[in-house]
Amino acid sequence: MWHVFVLMVIKYQAIKGVNDILPGEIEKWQFMEKTAREVFELYGFSEIRIPIFEMTAVFTRSIGETTDIVEKEMYTFNDRSGDSMTLRPEGTASVVRAYVEHNLYNPPSVVKLYYMGPMFRCERPQAGRYRQFYQIGAEVFGTENPEIDAEVIGMLLKYFEKLGLKELELQINSLGCDECRPKFREALLEFLKNKINLLCEDCQKRFERNPLRIFDCKSVNCHEVTNGAPTIEHYRCENCKKHFKYTQNFLNKLNISYTLNPKLVRGLDYYTKTAFEIISRGLGSQNAIAGGGRYDKLVEEFGGPPTPAFGFAIGVDRTAQLIEDKNHPSLTPIVFIAALGERASQKSFELINNLRQNGIRAERDYEGSSLKSQLRKANKFGVKYTIIIGDNELDKGRVILKDMSSAQQDEIDIGKIVEVLIEKSLRQSLQ
Repeated sequence: MWHVFVLMVIKYQAIKGVNDILPGEIEKWQFMEKTAREVFELYGFSEIRIPIFEMTAVFTRSIGETTDIVEKEMYTFNDRSGDSMTLRPEGTASVVRAYVEHNLYNPPSVVKLYYMGPMFRCERPQAGRYRQFYQIGAEVFGTENPEIDAEVIGMLLKYFEKLGLKELELQINSLGCDECRPKFREALLEFLKNKINLLCEDCQKRFERNPLRIFDCKSVNCHEVTNGAPTIEHYRCENCKKHFKYTQNFLNKLNISYTLNPKLVRGLDYYTKTAFEIISRGLGSQNAIAGGGRYDKLVEEFGGPPTPAFGFAIGVDRTAQLIEDKNHPSLTPIVFIAALGERASQKSFELINNLRQNGIRAERDYEGSSLKSQLRKANKFGVKYTIIIGDNELDKGRVILKDMSSAQQDEIDIGKIVEVLIEKSLRQSLQ
């Protein structure tokens, strides 16, 4: 009796909203990370590495239980002990937890930290929004001086300038404080109370618990409902007015242009006073590439001493879309070695190691292909030069150096080829 076995081949794919970052694209990410370290450290920031997951309370306490993130976007699970854990949906809460846990406020001083890495939100994947996404962020603890607000925003814009980004718009607002925000909240509730049925389902829930978040809704209909609504600018206390005025004055001193947006509230509950976003005209509806602001009460809520703070986060995935290939360093090999024959192949093994030891990116053929095939590989790599080695060249102690753009070929002493390539690379880098 014959049995027929059917082999099922499972095609594995990445989860929707979770992306692989492949060669050709990863260079942009490395460029962003390298530039962040250079710029941020110039301004006195130090890097901190925070855990991928935390106790759930770290995020519900800081972000706000009525935010979309906490209500429906967090990846939360119970560990084997039954404790509730959450993959981090943002970085600030973890940095604040670390700041308090490790007593970084002792002795009292201004502490500047930056971080980078993946974040996780269980939301519907769409253009510019992913379930695993990446952020680069920075936080300053220990001063309420509005100079910091302007200085950190200036640092962020300097970073984007280094990335070659253009057509960016800075929008700022002041969200007030515990003294003035309740009065604004009452006025907003009074304005909206007869319009509740016109709001989307999410905003109807926000009405009682967090009406300011209605301004953050992406629904066009909710935007229309809030036309003519009172804004915080008419309710700010004198302290908040003064702080916001000074923040604008310091931005002006740095020659930073900005737009006042009284409806800018951000999506997290911990913000007080200054809030801002940086918008790119090169993206669609999901056009905010960075945002942040002041959160002067959060450290205290985590059990630390009263500590004013200011920070931001950059959406790396969106920012990568704006970086032109010409603006970041290429990892393309400079040289390809085409070897013809066993002796030449062994020599190319030595030569490519010598080139790499001297900082020259190089690739070679490992298959013993024909010269024509190897030159095709060189073109596929996009190299500037190809070194051709055969028995005749080895007998003469020379190699052929081919310029792949001009097709010009020169015979070079094999002992001087590294020196010649270093000189050519240096000359091109200076042009």
